[in-house]
Amino acid sequence: MEEQQENQNESRTAEPVVLTTDRLVLRAPGEGDVDAILAACQDEEIQRWTVVPVPYGREDAEYFVHDLAVNGRRTGDNLVWCVFERESGALVGSQGLTACPGRPGTAEVGWWAAKEFRGRGYTAEAAAAVARYGLRDLGLRRLEWLAYVGNDGSRAVAERIGFRFEGTLRSYSEQRGRFLDTWIASLLAEDLTEDLTD
Repeated sequence: MEEQQENQNESRTAEPVVLTTDRLVLRAPGEGDVDAILAACQDEEIQRWTVVPVPYGREDAEYFVHDLAVNGRRTGDNLVWCVFERESGALVGSQGLTACPGRPGTAEVGWWAAKEFRGRGYTAEAAAAVARYGLRDLGLRRLEWLAYVGNDGSRAVAERIGFRFEGTLRSYSEQRGRFLDTWIASLLAEDLTEDLTD
């Protein structure tokens, strides 16, 4: 998979970084994406495995675009990309890279995929681009993937791009007032291969 990073010399707090792969474009969410994000986040599987609000309304999509993504980029602590199919321009999903407070050089990755685009390898392709950007371009030491126990789809993506499973954290991650058992895996710079999805 060939990947290009546009605007390579930008800092995390500068203009949004755009990542491209053979089939995808990853860019910051914008006003024109609100309807597509709103539609995607109605999916029960996204709601089941993430912390998106339930029910998910227009104000939640607008918050994601105008507050979460913008402020995260401004501080450099939470980089958010929407993932689009290059050929059609359709929203495929979302990717995130969030700094872990108190642990320099460590960030957590996260993603969701729109229902109609699952099973095509798009999430792994996008996640590999984000992992490479974090470890190579930002110079991060460690990426962590966490998912609620049972989220086999997310685990398959993490394993496909080289994350190494480290265990189960009991009653660890909060989701709408409940604490759930959580899988954890990591990816280090030395784990990177030319094509993370092989």
